[in-house]
Amino acid sequence: MQPDKLIMMANQIATYFKTQPGTGQAEHVAAHINDFWEPRMRARLAAHVAAGAQGMSPLAVDAFAFVRVPVE
Repeated sequence: MQPDKLIMMANQIATYFKTQPGTGQAEHVAAHINDFWEPRMRARLAAHVAAGAQGMSPLAVDAFAFVRVPVE
């Protein structure tokens, strides 16, 4: 999957959880990504975050502190 598609998907998830009441939105975004994204998708987007996260919402970037990134 292309990074642009992954960025768009992560931003959509972040947009949804940003509107939810309460706290811990970054953890909720990460939980969704951990539950529904395959390891290659998480690894590819984690590399994008490490390279500066261009195009990603701040909440999506914050979520990557809680995403289970596979070790290669």
